[in-house]
Order: sequence, then C-alpha cells, then structure tokens
Amino acid sequence: MPDTPPPKTRLDTTRLQKIAQAYWESAALMAAVELEIFTAIARGHDTIPALAKAVGISERNAERLSTALVAMTLLERSGPDRNARFSNAPDVQRFLVKDSDRYAGPWILFTKPRWTAYGELSQRLRSRTENRLGAYTEFTVEDARRYHAATYSIGMGAARLFSRSVDLAGRKLLLDLGGGSGAYSIVATETYPGLKAIVLDLPPVTVVANEYIAANKAQDRVSTLAGDFTTTPFPQRVDVVVMASNLPQYEPALIRLVVGKAFAALVTGGEMHLVGETLHDDRRGPLSAALWGLNEGVFGSTGIAHTESEVKGYLQDAGFAEVAVHPFVPGVLSRIAGRKPA
Repeated sequence: MPDTPPPKTRLDTTRLQKIAQAYWESAALMAAVELEIFTAIARGHDTIPALAKAVGISERNAERLSTALVAMTLLERSGPDRNARFSNAPDVQRFLVKDSDRYAGPWILFTKPRWTAYGELSQRLRSRTENRLGAYTEFTVEDARRYHAATYSIGMGAARLFSRSVDLAGRKLLLDLGGGSGAYSIVATETYPGLKAIVLDLPPVTVVANEYIAANKAQDRVSTLAGDFTTTPFPQRVDVVVMASNLPQYEPALIRLVVGKAFAALVTGGEMHLVGETLHDDRRGPLSAALWGLNEGVFGSTGIAHTESEVKGYLQDAGFAEVAVHPFVPGVLSRIAGRKPA
C-alpha cells in the first residue's frame, strides 16, 4: 500500500491573533487609566459627548476607545445606538476610579515604562550578561518612589488578605524581607496589637518605605533596616518572617540562602511565609508566574519562575516543618509557609 500522507494540521490563527492583540488591549486599558475614562463615567459623564468633553478628546476618539473597552468587558453600555450610556464593570468601578482608597491605576501603568525593553525581548534574551538584581541595579530613591507608587495600592490589598489569612495573635516581631513600601508590616501591626515589624530592603527603598510608614502613622510599630538580605545580618529572635511577591526575581540558590538565614533568625515555633508567583508542579502555568519569570530575562537578572514544590523544598531543606502551600490569590500568588520546630 502507498504511504498515507499525514493529516494536515490547521494553524489556529484565531488563537495566535488573540495573543498578538493583547498588546492593543494593554494599550487601550492604559490609555483609559491615563485619560481617567472610568473616573469620568463614575462621575456621570456617561455618554460619548459628555465623556469626550470631560477627558479632553474628540467624540470620534471617545467612541473608538469606549467601543474597545466595552468589547474588553471593562465598560457596559445601555444599548447599540450611538446615544447609549456607559457604566463601569463592577471590578473597574472598585479599582479604577480615582480617589477610591482601592484605586489601582498606578499598578495598571506599572509596565508601561518597560515597553521599550519588551520590544527588544529577542535581543535581550540573547544577552549572556546577568546579575542578581536585574532591573534593580543602581536603583535610586526616585526609582523606588515610582515603583511603589505603582505597587503600593495592590500591595496593601495583598497585605490585608495576608493578615486575614494568617493568625499572628501573640507574635511580637515580624521581619519583612524585601518589604518595599512596608505594606505587609503596616497592615499586620495594625491588625495584631503588640506586634512590631522590621522592613529590610535596599537603602533607596527604605527611604520610601519610611514615607509610607509615616503616612500610615505606623512609626511606633514599623521600622526599617537598609541592606541586602543576602549579606546583611538579620535581626534575631523574630517570630515571623515574610518574603512577599518577589520570588521569580531570584534564583534558587539565593532563595535557599535567604530562607536559611530566616530559619536561624526565628525563635522556636516561629514561622516563615513565602508569598509570590509560583508555577504549578507540572510547569504548565499559571501564565502570571511564567511571565514574571520571563520578565527577569528581559532585565538580565538570574531570577526564574519556581514551582510550588520547589519552594516547599527550599523551606524543608532549611529545617522548616509543617511546610504547606496555602491558597492566596488564585492564578497569581501562592503562600507557602513553614514552622521552625523545637
């Protein structure tokens, strides 16, 4: 019998197109935040003419952008006619209307300054130059201010979730490694009376952390320690160590080093929590962790995405017991914790 040719495989161009157009979606969302589209709609400027006037663009461009935002399910419209009224989707209303205490607009714009770098992804991945700090090499106070203007609001949300998820009653001292704005420390010490916290981060970052600590009137509860957590000695006899939202920034050896130092600093019965973007053990996702790992290649760090089991292993190898993965933000963040045994 003659050989049967293999069946032809149709390239799923629709799926590939959707991936490629994600750039447009990001640009549309960022433009809407910068133009304060969602804030204008929340304040009653909910038709094309009113919206255009409120944000200072033409009616044609207001229609173009609002049509895209409806298709992205960020806006809802009352009907198909051109006189329709618009309203914000519930999550948009909660997080993208200015002056809300949950406003996350700066977080949406967080990656915009990096677009040039992402546009050079293939060239940057060819580079063999690496260092442990990646994008944070030569980080200045002004860099830290811009960074935490973007991350503070979402960090406070994660900090509230952490303090609801973890019982720190009776704990006395929390060490917040790479604590950035100090969000976890600010919220934890407010939630649990008697708890004090130390934020250990790079010197420029602690300058900014002190500003957020003062803004939250937490100076009597939270202090800072400027340094590099790979080399700076840790305070001793702490009850809790938290390292949050930065796991893909670091290589396995670095995390093992830091976890070992944390184990030595903890009192018997103390606990450590690693909160960050982690891959499932089959390494098929989630996408968020995979992309944060890729981000480190863009900026030349030695960081890489870690699986949940790998992170558990870092804790277990240091001597922690009762190590477990706990639900945190599904598809985005895991919380992996262990306790120092007697």
